[in-house]
Amino acid sequence: MLGSSSPPLDMDRKRVLITGGILAVFGLLVYLQFRHWRSFDWTTFWAETEQIRPWHIAHAIGLIYLAYVFRAIRWKLFLRPVRPHASWLELVPPTLIGFTGLALLGRPGEFIRPYLIARRQNLPLSSQIAVWAVERIFDIGAFAVLMALGIFLPSSRRMLPHPEYYTRFRDGGFLFFGLVVALTLGAALVSRKGKALADWVQHRFSHWGAHLSHRIALKIREFGQGLNTIHGPVSLFLLIVVSIGMWWIIAVAYHEVTLAYHQTAHVFGEDPLDIRLVQVLLLMGSSMLGSVLQLPGVGGGSQLATIAALEHIFDVPKELAASCGIMLWLVTFVAVIPLGLLLAHHERLSLRKLSQESHNVEADAAVPASPPAG
Repeated sequence: MLGSSSPPLDMDRKRVLITGGILAVFGLLVYLQFRHWRSFDWTTFWAETEQIRPWHIAHAIGLIYLAYVFRAIRWKLFLRPVRPHASWLELVPPTLIGFTGLALLGRPGEFIRPYLIARRQNLPLSSQIAVWAVERIFDIGAFAVLMALGIFLPSSRRMLPHPEYYTRFRDGGFLFFGLVVALTLGAALVSRKGKALADWVQHRFSHWGAHLSHRIALKIREFGQGLNTIHGPVSLFLLIVVSIGMWWIIAVAYHEVTLAYHQTAHVFGEDPLDIRLVQVLLLMGSSMLGSVLQLPGVGGGSQLATIAALEHIFDVPKELAASCGIMLWLVTFVAVIPLGLLLAHHERLSLRKLSQESHNVEADAAVPASPPAG
């Protein structure tokens, strides 16, 4: 009994160390930003924020909610082989609750959505975590297609206030596409040879630890299981179309937020925040890179990266860039919280309890079976 309590303690220590490291990095970013913005005019910041056009903000929030509907439709396509009669409407509440948990709890809340869907569709959690993993590839691939528009269209270079950044975006685009190709090839390998690859990994790395090798092999099997939900070229085509459509809707939502500041910039005698829809994709890329340092309920890296891109790449005054960057985060990341909490309350669900349960189930599945006593 005493030995069984050590894994949770080790896990708690690991979480404390990871959280401490993220907080330290975030604190450093804030400190550097504060030093850079010693002349920041808070009066202008608040005045510009008060002058935004609320209709554009409301439109952007509506588009973000529509993107969540597209996510539910895409998950329904993944469920078609095992639950052909599942309705995308019944997948919308778990989607909203799941993203609310992610916004409030950070990474610990990322399995709430697959856990709720698995529970309501009477499926094993591992199968929906597999779908969640495959979903990431479609997200990256769809965004890569849209990024190509923002980087490689002939007009993109002419529209940037600082064309010297174009080379950096182009090089980053090539690296991004290389990642997509690598992920696609890896997915094809797992789809064809997943079981053999998992068995080889479990045997090859068993000397590093039975638990580690088993966990890696389990992830490979789960990922292969998720790929099996793509049945034929028609299913693949629909998933690609829905994914690209969803990210285009998000891009339009970003653009709506920037349009909300047009009047403010003119009122305060500044250059208007005139960012074309194609250029918004570059701004989204900055936000996504910064989200690696996302903190529960606070954000952090996403806002700083977006604000820095607005200020340095698009020549937006720092007060206007700060206000717009924070508004973008509120619209695209936080706006789901009110409806998500309302749905969770209506269904008598606790986000923290769901997070704990989902991770417990996932951890139990990762524990290798004990060999029979001989």
